[in-house]
Amino acid sequence: MRALLAVVLVSVLCALIGAWVVLRGLSYIGDAMSHAVFPGIVAAFLVRGNLLLGALIAAVLTALGIGAIGQRSGLKQDSAIGIVFVGMFALGVALLSRAPTFTTDLSNFLIGNPLGVSPADLWGALAVTVLVGGFLTAIQKELLLASFDPTEARAVGLPVRRLNNILLILIGLVVVLTVQLVGTTLSVSLLITSSAAARLLARSLRKMMGLAALLGTLGGVTGLYLSYYLDTAPGATIVLVNTAVFLLALLVRRRE
Repeated sequence: MRALLAVVLVSVLCALIGAWVVLRGLSYIGDAMSHAVFPGIVAAFLVRGNLLLGALIAAVLTALGIGAIGQRSGLKQDSAIGIVFVGMFALGVALLSRAPTFTTDLSNFLIGNPLGVSPADLWGALAVTVLVGGFLTAIQKELLLASFDPTEARAVGLPVRRLNNILLILIGLVVVLTVQLVGTTLSVSLLITSSAAARLLARSLRKMMGLAALLGTLGGVTGLYLSYYLDTAPGATIVLVNTAVFLLALLVRRRE
């Protein structure tokens, strides 16, 4: 039951931020973030600290690093993402080589373990979902203008760079929660795939978020049940079902 509740909560959370990721063409950052939190997880493991806290710190540093490099170097954002992503992941691998053993606690963050979700994890996911949803609602108009017409946004006095950094930090926060559900290598599916499928079918931002949450929940619950009856890895099964849902949405879109 906890796994089912976690899938629903995380699907809604990923729909809220995933819509912005897809609309702004930041899909690569979901994958980058899921790997960039790796050194934070390993570092926390080595000092016997809280793994989620370590991942969160790494996510925030990654988001700020991407923003700083993009702003100061003049490079496109995908270049900044690639630089920070590779550097952070390499740091994680280097730290991992210092680990005396490869324990279950660490491997759960790499491959995911939805069935290991605790009540505290559920409350944390609920709190973050409410926080992210409320924050995005409060700055939706400003974020829309900064995303699609940054010149006009600067002309009216909006802090475009700060808004971009806030969005990156929120993406990192969401990734930190999803890595516990499906692992660092698969968390991008919950963030991107359902929102991309909803983008093919919805015509407005609000409808896209609602449909992404619905499709993510459907894929998550179906994948979890299939993993039980087929005796397969829950995280990987959820991702495969989400991918199948996207392909189905693509077929429906082409027939229209």
